[in-house]
Amino acid sequence: MNSSVLLQGFGLGLSMIIPIGAQNAFVLNQGIRRHHHVATATLCFLCDFALIALGVFGGGAILSSNETLLSVVTLGGIAFLLTYAYQSLKRAWIGEEESAESEGEKTGKGLMAVLIGASAVTLLNPHVYLDTVVVLGSIGGQFEPAQRTAFAVGTMLASMVWFYGIALGAAKMSPVLSKPNVRKTIDILVAGMMIYVAFLLMQKWMMGLEG
Repeated sequence: MNSSVLLQGFGLGLSMIIPIGAQNAFVLNQGIRRHHHVATATLCFLCDFALIALGVFGGGAILSSNETLLSVVTLGGIAFLLTYAYQSLKRAWIGEEESAESEGEKTGKGLMAVLIGASAVTLLNPHVYLDTVVVLGSIGGQFEPAQRTAFAVGTMLASMVWFYGIALGAAKMSPVLSKPNVRKTIDILVAGMMIYVAFLLMQKWMMGLEG
């Protein structure tokens, strides 16, 4: 396996994965709470694994040319991001303990609910598809078959290192990050990020309609 191509894929993979703020914020939050954070990181990595493989080995063109599918994913992503932003602001306003008293928060404690949330923040975010499937796919498709595999492995390793790194790092720093004032600040920042990403998605979707 070509090590230089693998490293190239690793570096490019990090540059694509790190800016996907909504996904990273979700993993970070689960890590701070030490609440199924390893499972969350695993699911995000597996989703990236599948999407990168799809893109690098020929599926990027399907998504980029399907405007209806992109619209459905975009609208679903906007709805999820705004809902998550609302929940973060609610926690910041009334506190983690009081917020957890609601029935919705109680049902959100289970592993399945966490995995559904991680799936939504990953698969309902069009940026994930554009970055992993379209961009990485178009670049990886330019390599010869053997080198293409090395490129894909490099990008997948980047995803694994990143998601497990922030999940385990946040869990290790949880005693500090879980302090009420710090937790409140993080929730507000996360909510702001989610709203900003939702705004960008809405703006891009409306521009597509006008075009």
